[in-house]
Amino acid sequence: MMATQPSLRSRGMELLISYHQKPSVKIRNQLVQLNAGLVRKIAHRVSHQCAEPYEDLEQIGYLGLIRAIERFDPSQGCAFSSFAVPYIRGEMLHFLRDRGGTVKIPRRWQQLNKEGQKVREMLAEAYGRQPTDNEIAEQLGVSVYEWRESKLATKNRSPLSLDATVCQQIDSPMTLGDTLPDAHYQALQNLEEDRQQLQRALSQLEEKTRKAIEFVFLHDLSRKEVAERIGVSPMTVTRRIQRGVQQMMTFLQPQTLQTDP
Repeated sequence: MMATQPSLRSRGMELLISYHQKPSVKIRNQLVQLNAGLVRKIAHRVSHQCAEPYEDLEQIGYLGLIRAIERFDPSQGCAFSSFAVPYIRGEMLHFLRDRGGTVKIPRRWQQLNKEGQKVREMLAEAYGRQPTDNEIAEQLGVSVYEWRESKLATKNRSPLSLDATVCQQIDSPMTLGDTLPDAHYQALQNLEEDRQQLQRALSQLEEKTRKAIEFVFLHDLSRKEVAERIGVSPMTVTRRIQRGVQQMMTFLQPQTLQTDP
C-alpha cells in the first residue's frame, strides 16, 4: 500500500529532527531518497534553459539537497521544501555558470558545425523538409554522435535572452531571468541561516544563561533589570553572559559528520 502524502511529510520531519539531533550518513541518505522528487522536478525545469543533460543537473541538485539537510533546523517552523529549493536550484545554476564560462569548443567541432549548417540548408532544399541528424551526419561523413556533440557545444555557447521561456508548463511559466540568483534574496537567505544557527546555539544553553543573553542583546535590558527578572546579582548576569557567549562560539564551530557503524 502506497504511503499517503501526509504520512511522507510526517516521516520526513521525524528524520529531519533525528538528523538535527544526531547527524549521520544513514539518516541523511534516507532524507535524500525521500526528497529525490523535489530534485528531479527542479532539474526538469532548469534543463529547459540549457543544453546540459538532465541527468547531470539532477546529480548536481543532490549536492544542494544535502547542503539543505545539513543546515535545516526543524525547530524554526519552516517547511523543508521551501528551505531546500534555493539550495538545489542554486547548485544547478552555479554548475551552469561555471560550465558556460570555461567550455572551449574544439576547432574541429566549430568547423563541423559550420559545414553542417550548409549541409542542412542544402538537404532541406533538396528534400523539401528539414533533414534528420542521421542524414546530415552521413553527408558530412561523421558519426551521428559527433554531429550532435558539435551542435550541443555550440548551443551551450549561444547567449540566451533573460525573457526566454525555460519552462513550458502553463500553470507555472518560468523565464531564464526567473532562474537567476537574486543577490538580495541570497543575502536574506544567508541572514536566515545565521539566525537559525545562533538560535540553535542559544537553545543549548542553561535556561538562566539563555534568558540573560536574550534580555540583554534581544530586549536591550540593563544587567540590573535582568538580574531582577531572573533572581541573581548583576555581577552573576555578567558572568553568565560571558560564559554563555563562549559556549555559543563553541557550538557554532563546524562539527564533523558522524557516521554509522
